[in-house]
Amino acid sequence: MLSEAMLACSGAIGRMGKIAHGTTVSDYHTSEQQRQISVHASLLRTEWMGKRFNILDTPGYLDFISEALSALRVSDFAVVVVNAQHGVGVGTQRVWNYATELNIPKIIVMNEFDKPNTHFEEILEDIRKSYGAGVFPMNIPINPGPGFNQVLDVLRNDICTYTGDRGEYKEVPATGEWEARVKQLHTELIEHIAESDDTLLSKYFDQGGLSEEEFRAGIHEAVQKQHFIPLFCTSAETNIGVARLMDFIAKYGSSPVDRKRYAALDANGQPTEVRLADPEASAFIFKTMAEAHFGELSFFRVYSGTVKSSSELYNPDRNITERIGQVYVLNGHERKPVTELGAGEIGAVVKLKDTHTGNTLCSASRPVKLAKVTYPKPTIHASLNITVKGEEDKVAAGLAALHEEDPTFQHRVDGELHQTIISAQGELHLEVIVDRLRRRFNTHVELGEPKIPYRETIRANGDSKYRHKKQTGGAGQFAEVWMKIEPLARDTGVEFTESLSGQNVDRVFVPSVEDGVMQACREGVLAGYRVVDLKIDFYDGKMHPVDSKDIAFQIAGYFAFKESFLKAKPCLLEPIHVIEVSIPEDCLGKVMGDISSRRGRILGIETEGQFQTIKAQVPARELHKYSSTLRSLTGGRGVHVESFDHYEQMPHEMEAKVVEEAKKKKAEAHATHAH
Repeated sequence: MLSEAMLACSGAIGRMGKIAHGTTVSDYHTSEQQRQISVHASLLRTEWMGKRFNILDTPGYLDFISEALSALRVSDFAVVVVNAQHGVGVGTQRVWNYATELNIPKIIVMNEFDKPNTHFEEILEDIRKSYGAGVFPMNIPINPGPGFNQVLDVLRNDICTYTGDRGEYKEVPATGEWEARVKQLHTELIEHIAESDDTLLSKYFDQGGLSEEEFRAGIHEAVQKQHFIPLFCTSAETNIGVARLMDFIAKYGSSPVDRKRYAALDANGQPTEVRLADPEASAFIFKTMAEAHFGELSFFRVYSGTVKSSSELYNPDRNITERIGQVYVLNGHERKPVTELGAGEIGAVVKLKDTHTGNTLCSASRPVKLAKVTYPKPTIHASLNITVKGEEDKVAAGLAALHEEDPTFQHRVDGELHQTIISAQGELHLEVIVDRLRRRFNTHVELGEPKIPYRETIRANGDSKYRHKKQTGGAGQFAEVWMKIEPLARDTGVEFTESLSGQNVDRVFVPSVEDGVMQACREGVLAGYRVVDLKIDFYDGKMHPVDSKDIAFQIAGYFAFKESFLKAKPCLLEPIHVIEVSIPEDCLGKVMGDISSRRGRILGIETEGQFQTIKAQVPARELHKYSSTLRSLTGGRGVHVESFDHYEQMPHEMEAKVVEEAKKKKAEAHATHAH
């Protein structure tokens, strides 16, 4: 809504749309209108006080963090929006940290002061706890709540009353208690500016203050150095406070001129830099998106030179030359064709041949690769089941295309468990991906619970003497295999040895026995899972001069192994994941209780600002849909990452359950097959 209000203030749109009606400029995709939240980063464009604003409006939902990260990668300035009722969220923290890593100056907008129960002072205090004492209110809400339309303006020392839906305002001098407060804040602001620059500081001491010109001239530099972080109070939905925010950005915000040099790699992979003033063209593709009836759009920012329609640029990531078709500037779904875009501009081009998110396009005379975005690992996994036969190729093509558009979505085929696993940043992210897969690629798919890759092993020694004998008319089959097995340390795999002596078995049959054993290990004995961490010794046996052949010893090896395995105290191992859960302090007890109920072991707790990070080991079986539980336990403020750590023995009652499930499935499969 804040970007919608900016477009309304500047006259780029006639009237403001509403999220509930699906009529805002930036939320124009079906998935956004259905869910009434942003899913994609949208490119918006307007002008204010003679300055061009390229606005990248990004989703606030952490499931779509990749959109915010890609947008920050090509931005000069971050406007971080905090809700005036709820304050700093985990998502706020994530984008803040990322903007800091990229050295992007930030300002904060505390929004929704038209709603009841807003908490300006408390949230300002929390924000300062998280982001330092340099966070400074440039205005203060005078009448928060329904009907909110007045702010105390610190920069101008007065009160702004907003009068129209285009953000128009009138100013009157502050009086009474407001006059004292605004003067005090104005003085503090001058001190902040003076401290950001040695020359200004000595003037401040010499003159006992700064002139209005000196003070205003210092604001831009102080924001660039983040010596102070301006905070504005608004109500975007009713367009209160937005025009003054835009005034500030136009006068004191960042532009490409503030970041004239960018890290890159040259043709030999050595560090170099791209400069805003370089004549050779370079552009970074930060987002790829398929638009209905239009084709694949590549969103890019120009870092140097000019990108022209109908020109050719080199892609060093793919080692190809791309012909640049029509170049567009965007305002939501509106596309305006332009002949060229210069350094610092953001636009889109349609139908590139083989250029993807994260690639650089540049002049062939000076190949460079601009720094890529580091995306977070997925936090949630599901199996994707195709419900209509024959759609496998369509689904595979769709998954590949969706990964190109959104690198935080991943997919793989698990050959061992025969399932397609899709991984994303949260349950909503998975749902949106599957919706797109159905709608755009006309597929019939549904989400299921992923199978867990358990392992089978033994806790004791075992042995067997297995005879395979088959007589059918002519040639028969005969083989006898004597075998011992013993446990090995965790993660040592399967070791096959032979210690045959004498002439009972010809050595030529050893590979056949090994093949049979390995086949049994792949299939599993207890519950159909891969066998690990044991040593097999084929130490003796018997053969027949006519009926012994490879297949007979393969079969004997297979069954000898199964027999000895069942005598050796077999057990199941389950995968244990390490999770790191970041949550607000007040949720610590609930979340730790929930981790314990999932058979989790807490490894440690660290504090970062107002957030606590719990590190724990939890069985993979207990983590299905964990991100959704975490969201409900923390009111949407908790996030986690998980990664495989190790295998360990399952509790007996759990093991019995899994073995029972496996037997049931096997019986069902047999019944179906027989039928």
